[in-house]
Amino acid sequence: MDLRALRYFVEIVRYGSFGKAAAGIPLSQPALSKSIHLLEEELGVSLLERGRRGVGVKTTAAGEIVLRHARTMLQERDSLVAELDALRGLKQGKLRIGLPPLGSAEVFAHLIADYRERYPAIEVQLREEGSEGLEQAVRSGEIEIAATLLPVRPDLNTQFVMKEPMMLAVPRHHPLARRRRVRIAELNGVPFIVLEGGFVLNRMVRDACAASGFALLEAARSAQPDFALALVAAGAGVMCLPRLVAERHANHGVRLVQIEGSALDWRVALVWRKDVELSYAAAAWLELIQASPPKASVPQ
Repeated sequence: MDLRALRYFVEIVRYGSFGKAAAGIPLSQPALSKSIHLLEEELGVSLLERGRRGVGVKTTAAGEIVLRHARTMLQERDSLVAELDALRGLKQGKLRIGLPPLGSAEVFAHLIADYRERYPAIEVQLREEGSEGLEQAVRSGEIEIAATLLPVRPDLNTQFVMKEPMMLAVPRHHPLARRRRVRIAELNGVPFIVLEGGFVLNRMVRDACAASGFALLEAARSAQPDFALALVAAGAGVMCLPRLVAERHANHGVRLVQIEGSALDWRVALVWRKDVELSYAAAAWLELIQASPPKASVPQ
């Protein structure tokens, strides 16, 4: 059913005549008459009683029913358009994003604050867990967009955010503490403190060790960088962390040594599904980060 024909019908009733309605729409009177005739044919009823010239029109019994429903349908259509305009104008909506606990305070906290300042009407729904779980949540549609570490599987779109070198946190009295750089191959047999499961960083470190011909020796796990570094300071093992995270959680009992090579670089990206169009809220989040990318920490 043509909503335009319904609107023309409502206007004819409001003006009381075809001529006045045609002038008010505006539309030629023959075109207006044809539109109403086609509507009557589609519905199989007569909607208007045409009076003599100058007398005007009246609705039939069927026309009264159609008029009532037409007004409701047109109001719903106007409400739909208004809501879509609000979405496009970011005056309403939800931003469903996922951020991993590790590094998000340093990289994304100020960006979320900027986003909220720009779009105060958008509700930010934040999910926090390891990047592996966030990638799966994107694939399942639970969230629209998430931060993770490169590389990712090709079924997801990616937008690069930033890159940081990986640091090895060692106890201050460890033999490696006097070094500025260390190769991953030198860590064969050295016990590691690792993060809880679900962090892509764990897989990266394990893969780097395997590529150097040895298996990572796990000494303990922790979900919190502060406690993990406390374990390092106590001599329980060493730990790999991106530089900006390691520097933010500085511990006087820990020394940071840069790991040579780019295989372990901490490359942060945003990911979203390829087969789904992003909401206006999510697209605005991408645009914000592209326009104001986070800055890497100052080299040592």
